[in-house]
Amino acid sequence: MTSLIHLTHRTVPALALAVALLSPALLRADEGPTEAKGLVALPPEVEALPVEQAILTAAPNVPPPFKRQYSARVIVNLEVREVVKRLADGVEYTFWTYGGSVPGSFIRIREGDVVEFHLNNHPSSKLPHNIDLHAVTGPGGGAASSFTAPGHSSQFTFQALNPGLYVYHCATAPVPMHIGNGMYGMILVEPKEGLPPVDREYYVMQGEFYTTGRYGEEGLQSFDMAKAIDERPPYVVFNGAVGSLVGDRALTAKVGERVRIYFGVGGPNLTSSFHIIGEIFDKVYPEAGLHLPNTNVQTTLVPSGGATVVEFKVEVPGTFILVDHSLTRAFNKGALGMLKVSGPENRVIYSGKEIDAVYLGAQAEAGSTSAKREAELKSQIAAEMKSNPAIAGLTKEIQIEKGKQVYMGLCFACHQPDGRGLPGAFPPLAGSDFLQADRDRAVRIVLKGLSGPVVVNGQTINSLMPPQEAVLTDAQIADVLTYVNNSWGNKGDAFSADKVKAIRNEIR
Repeated sequence: MTSLIHLTHRTVPALALAVALLSPALLRADEGPTEAKGLVALPPEVEALPVEQAILTAAPNVPPPFKRQYSARVIVNLEVREVVKRLADGVEYTFWTYGGSVPGSFIRIREGDVVEFHLNNHPSSKLPHNIDLHAVTGPGGGAASSFTAPGHSSQFTFQALNPGLYVYHCATAPVPMHIGNGMYGMILVEPKEGLPPVDREYYVMQGEFYTTGRYGEEGLQSFDMAKAIDERPPYVVFNGAVGSLVGDRALTAKVGERVRIYFGVGGPNLTSSFHIIGEIFDKVYPEAGLHLPNTNVQTTLVPSGGATVVEFKVEVPGTFILVDHSLTRAFNKGALGMLKVSGPENRVIYSGKEIDAVYLGAQAEAGSTSAKREAELKSQIAAEMKSNPAIAGLTKEIQIEKGKQVYMGLCFACHQPDGRGLPGAFPPLAGSDFLQADRDRAVRIVLKGLSGPVVVNGQTINSLMPPQEAVLTDAQIADVLTYVNNSWGNKGDAFSADKVKAIRNEIR
């Protein structure tokens, strides 16, 4: 297995293809190809059922509930595509997808339906793929019948016997790599009697990504098998990317509406503690069985390869935050989303303000504005380079804007948005003689932390600064120090990532 530990983005496809096609001894029966048996001979009563095309939707959208009260023959066409897309700001990843997005397209069928399933692997794909639908009663959940080479299509038929919300995923070897690259989604088998009506339905899935680079490291990232085996993902995200459900992409509702969220975990490894800050789930269908809901639930566990359905009525306006309550995943790895509720206040139910930006980290309003400013500055640099190579000033400005985003994510709560700190508790950064006196010392403090008394502007403050060497990259430390040293009246040269790296190596 050691050869799987040190994969590059170039060797991964070739190795995966070899494992899938040339090593049948390594495959379970549901992972490899099986012989085509020809079209199934359906009984007359099934042949007589009306035929309809399944409506497939990309997250967070959900196909509409059924109006029909009878079974049908449903045709599902799902396409596999390998696509390069955004994982985080400045970070790209080659996702393996069902329907071109992560999670894969949401499929909605009805209990008793007979499904004719077509899995189409786009000609541009590098690898064969298949699909294991947890809603299917049969070997591999359909995986044994759907092993599909690039440029080919597979077909199989199944009947939806059990109502519920089910995960589907790729089961081609190496399975964790296929799932870890985004090959998962959900299929809802709606009960014959239907589900209680609600005003809004949404589709959210959590998954983790094992990138060769650390969280926030820019550029095209590839899959790291060693991190996957050790279950150390740099990213844990909702709907395939950091920030997929924030800002303009946030879920929405109006006061008084009932909201239903179909939530699943693609994995390949972690269990989610799904929670919405500021809301209580009126109903939770544990493990996505749709008959016996729990009521008044705060947080619900969803295992890898599992799902749940939550329902709640929104009573007051504001921004409600979706998180995995294993909170470093939310605030440091990306498992954070928003539900924005509009409408009249009810000050008896809740008299205060919306969630404070400190809980939103870099995705708070100030952080988002800073990200937009960074993009503007990058455009200026591109234009300036054509006529003037002297771009150091603009480079420093970009560092300041990037550093502001880091500050809003990690430093904001203690040192305050104006850099004045908290009297007697946390030292000020604004106009700080201590900070300005020794730049290398500032880097060491961010890396290794600081405890005990310090004298800042004539005042002694005894506090604790936790180390950030395991949290921030060299570039992020350089950026945040450049921001701090050029804000609130401070003036100074930009810090360099190379200098931070040298100091990091020096104190190890």
